[in-house]
Amino acid sequence: MLRAILPLAIFAVLSVFLYIGLQLDPNEKESTLIDKAAPAFNAPQLEDSTKVLNEQAFQGKVSLFNAWASWCVTCRYEHPLLMQLAQQTDIPIYGLNYKDKAADALKVLQRQGNPYIANAFDQNGRIGMDWGVIGTPETFVVDQNGVVRYKHVGPLTVEVLQETVLPLIKRLRETPNANANAANDQPPA
Repeated sequence: MLRAILPLAIFAVLSVFLYIGLQLDPNEKESTLIDKAAPAFNAPQLEDSTKVLNEQAFQGKVSLFNAWASWCVTCRYEHPLLMQLAQQTDIPIYGLNYKDKAADALKVLQRQGNPYIANAFDQNGRIGMDWGVIGTPETFVVDQNGVVRYKHVGPLTVEVLQETVLPLIKRLRETPNANANAANDQPPA
């Protein structure tokens, strides 16, 4: 009798966990970096390996930091939106070229345009790991004090920009000495 009930009980427990897991939105996963200083890094720039990019680039301006790769299919869908954002706004966009080959990444930027002020070349993924990148694309909003205020997992969309990212950037720019609660009152994603 126990032999018949035990597999059924295990199946029921696993079904409950599966049901709960399917209800979760991976884009809503809170980053442990929110309201903390951007992780320190020092990387060669993709476009010119004699130059470096580090967290100091975020000081004094509200910026986007976008993790991307040439092998990332969803990054291709996001790229035109980043190009439009770079052309139509004054929001600085920095890139984190994640676990990629420099030649492949440069080909993408040559073909599709380059929305980035500069790209940190993170060939082995160490910088991405420090930033909590779990896949590409991911985008961070970093305030003028170098504090991470928001993380978006997955490709940016017009809706995410209009409803979350742009209002947050506006608020952060209006309050240059934004306190640690700036990200907590952002609109829902």
